[in-house]
Amino acid sequence: MKVFRKLYDWVLHWAHTPYATPALILNSFSESSFFPIPPDVLLIALSVSRRSKAVFYAFVTTVASVLGGILGYYIGVALMEVIGWPIIKFYQKEALFHQLIELFRENSFWAVLIAALTPIPYKIFTIAAGASESLFGQFVLASVLGRAARFMALGILIYFFGEHIKVFIEKYFNLLSILFVVLLIVGVILMKFMLH
Repeated sequence: MKVFRKLYDWVLHWAHTPYATPALILNSFSESSFFPIPPDVLLIALSVSRRSKAVFYAFVTTVASVLGGILGYYIGVALMEVIGWPIIKFYQKEALFHQLIELFRENSFWAVLIAALTPIPYKIFTIAAGASESLFGQFVLASVLGRAARFMALGILIYFFGEHIKVFIEKYFNLLSILFVVLLIVGVILMKFMLH
């Protein structure tokens, strides 16, 4: 845990440097395929300190995260033995990974969308999507929708509410993510019910 705390602090320190935006891009890209610290940390810090650029930072985070997810997908497709398995083992998610392979064979779009929205390690899903040979177009679409909903919501909330919303988000982030996914699933079920 000390290692993760040091990494967390190291990522956060970039918010107060001239390299804040490149650091946000690199963090967002790498977290989608291997890095442990989510970009929300740096995104929130940057957005609060420069509220006028909050939506811009959210957009940058979304694009870099999706591109990083594509790298994760490629690792799953072509580099599973060399890079994929060491990443899965590092996070001790072997059992989850095997479950995901089965899930992706049945419904990869929803699996990626839910992972892109929540605190579930997105990198495990991106690698699993590639390893299970999920349809690339569906993977990218789900990633764009999920990551945009997550990061753009943060950026917009901070733009309008600033420091007050930061405290609320940091305190209830996991709960809010789960609630959002539950509402999403209920919405999908209701739509399917109404269309049949």
